[in-house]
Amino acid sequence: MRWSFRTAFGVAAVLTAGLIAFALYKQHVDGLEPCPLCIFQRFAFFAFLIVCVFAAIHAPAGRLGRGIYATLALVAAATGAGFAIRHLYLQTQPPDPLASCAPSLEYMWQSLPIASLLDKVFSGSADCTKVDWTYLGLSMPAWTLVWFSAFAVGVLYFGYRRQARPTA
Repeated sequence: MRWSFRTAFGVAAVLTAGLIAFALYKQHVDGLEPCPLCIFQRFAFFAFLIVCVFAAIHAPAGRLGRGIYATLALVAAATGAGFAIRHLYLQTQPPDPLASCAPSLEYMWQSLPIASLLDKVFSGSADCTKVDWTYLGLSMPAWTLVWFSAFAVGVLYFGYRRQARPTA
């Protein structure tokens, strides 16, 4: 059985919604507070979700339309993967005792220009270096990297593969 473009992007949307729901569950039920890089990874998942929902609903027949949706989804997945890689890098560094004095993301959002905000977020905070949760030996940013990578491969395959020609 070959999945159609609509089915593949629909499944990706459902999986992404499940991942966002899991992150919200960990935050609101288990009390695992997200760091700034975690929040940006959620934004990337949400952007990926939006693209997948529109792609599944629209399901363009032409290669150009499928390619545009695949490219947009790939950009969202690559951005999220970039945040996850930076997060993993920070988790491997020795802890900085002064990093815990950093302002909150909400304060930075309200008081800093966007370029300074992004610079502060990518430099990380004490929260970004802690590993509070693991599953099968991988931390949450490692799992987000796995998912973003799998989604990137999937959208490339389903967005750019050749369509089977209908037989008469």
